[in-house]
Amino acid sequence: MAKGEKGAADAGTGKKADKKPAAKAPKKEAAPAAKEPAAPKAPKAAPAGPKTPPRLKESYRDQVVSALMKEFGYKNPMQVPKLERIVLNVGMGEAIQNVKLLESATTELGVITGQRPVVTKAKKAIAGFKLRQGMPIGAKVTLRSDRMYEFLDRLVSLALPRIRDFRGVSPKAFDGRGNYTLGLKEQLIFQEIKYDSVASIHGMDITIVTTAKTNDEGKALLRHLGMPFRT
Repeated sequence: MAKGEKGAADAGTGKKADKKPAAKAPKKEAAPAAKEPAAPKAPKAAPAGPKTPPRLKESYRDQVVSALMKEFGYKNPMQVPKLERIVLNVGMGEAIQNVKLLESATTELGVITGQRPVVTKAKKAIAGFKLRQGMPIGAKVTLRSDRMYEFLDRLVSLALPRIRDFRGVSPKAFDGRGNYTLGLKEQLIFQEIKYDSVASIHGMDITIVTTAKTNDEGKALLRHLGMPFRT
């Protein structure tokens, strides 16, 4: 059959000639997004240098040891008395009626010492004072090592001289074994405590524990460390 006749026959039947689907244009691949430059790594911090020892600790090592060896005739530097710890204790009987006073005193003790205090509790009940066993009645901090020397330095150099009409501390408050307890009437002698933020005025006991065996040795140690004893 001629091409023309085939075309006519197709037209007569109403069939359309098959057409090949047009080829789809290839999709253009999207260009990869530009990566943000990585942030430069922070340089490593330089290692901290050696911490400077407290002034009073250096004074003990460089001056007090030799002075006490000469004064008491010690043959070995290891025999020389030294500070062992300092304990600050605040008793707040008012806390029975007002817990916030104890919270304030605890916060202040932490500010003064730079160390978190421990809350002290009643060991036995006292009915007359409405005190139950285990009730919080105070706060305590025990200082050792560098903090002990730093606190004693601030105490004798800055705090005690701020007491009105101060003429020195009592030389009779030793316990017979070279340990000394100092009673303070108010916390405001410490520069870290601001008057406007104080909820109540309260005192504290400061016990300085040494390795001395006698009161004379303990007194000499504290005197060389700057404790201003009355004469």
